[in-house]
Amino acid sequence: MWVAVLVVILVALSGLRIAQEYQRGVVFRLGRYSGLRGPGLYWIAPLGIERSVTLDIRTRTVSAEQQETITRDSVTIKVNAVLWYRIVDASKAVIEVADAPAAVYQLALTGLRNIIGQHDLDEVLQERNKINELLRASIESSTTSWGLEVQRFEMKDVELPVAMQQVMAMQAEAIREKRARIIKAEAEFEASVKLSSAAAQMMLNPAALELRRMQMISEVGAENNSTTVLMIPSDFVSLASTLNRYLAALPAGPAPVESTRAKAT
Repeated sequence: MWVAVLVVILVALSGLRIAQEYQRGVVFRLGRYSGLRGPGLYWIAPLGIERSVTLDIRTRTVSAEQQETITRDSVTIKVNAVLWYRIVDASKAVIEVADAPAAVYQLALTGLRNIIGQHDLDEVLQERNKINELLRASIESSTTSWGLEVQRFEMKDVELPVAMQQVMAMQAEAIREKRARIIKAEAEFEASVKLSSAAAQMMLNPAALELRRMQMISEVGAENNSTTVLMIPSDFVSLASTLNRYLAALPAGPAPVESTRAKAT
């Protein structure tokens, strides 16, 4: 009798299970879903009447292998991506899909190739946040029915062909040269505007021109060189300009006498 009691106790104890805080037990009774158990200590009917499948509900990180795909503008690139997901419904993760981790991994690879093929190379390189959001949304509908939540799905690295890298380097250099020329042209334009304003201001006050000339002479002399500077008063320049205008305004003189006689003959 004591043996039978001992056997019953051992059989009952064999149904004890322990689930960690990050685990859940999916219980099946005679092949049908019964419910979830855990975390902590729980009991299932022994002798095969009930069966428990323990799942880890922590976030998992999956590194997608490098995929060689073609963008919309026919450029072949190699892309790496990383996927983060977790189980939010343990019962669906067991009942709806045979191998949830493998299914999510293959779905991520397919979604990665599809999304990259729908965008140009410039979009893939410059709008990574947009591409990452599209990657997550592309597999979210399928994983939800499996009891999984995709937290993040992001591109990690984009490898370009060597020829394309050289072309992009030339393009970047041309853009930088264009910006440098624009900045230089804007600086020259601003300098010309300032010079025009200064010239107009000096024309209103001739003494300012003399002061500027004296300042220039002092700057040249400060360099301790052998430059010879000849000072010409500005009045001489004004006088020469007035004389040129006067001579240009004079009427043409009479024809030479010899020329007149020749015509008469």
